[in-house]
Amino acid sequence: MKYLIELSVIITAFALSSCNNETKQTNEATVKTDTSKLAEMKVMIPESTCYTSIMGRDTMHLKVEKFPNVITGNLSYNFYEKDDNVGTIEGILKGDTLFANYTFMSEGQSSVRQVAFLISDSTATEGFAPMEEKGETMIFKDRNTIRFKEGTKFLKADCLN
Repeated sequence: MKYLIELSVIITAFALSSCNNETKQTNEATVKTDTSKLAEMKVMIPESTCYTSIMGRDTMHLKVEKFPNVITGNLSYNFYEKDDNVGTIEGILKGDTLFANYTFMSEGQSSVRQVAFLISDSTATEGFAPMEEKGETMIFKDRNTIRFKEGTKFLKADCLN
């Protein structure tokens, strides 16, 4: 009988020990899975560049935030004694040219129009071309006709925000 009790205690201890090992293995697997998920997550910090243009009493600001697949940012036109245009841009960089949709507020109305900037080391020059309305967005009739020579030149500046 003594041997049966000892055998029973050993079997019970072994069973409890197995349960604890199973739990540990499950927890370890969970930790490994969670860690691998964390390793896959990346924080994307954009490369930001800011530009300013001052023409008389008018001031324009452009902030370009470059991500791997998209360009975002802010664009504002502060015209003396006229309503300001303040909004955001989202687009792509093709070579040295930024093509973006500019979503902005002016006179209490939200509008969208395409913009194009020729980007260099120290400047961003806005391009102009004939536009047409497509849906609720003003778009370039033909991107090949965009002219930068007469466009507004923004100079690289410190990003204030």
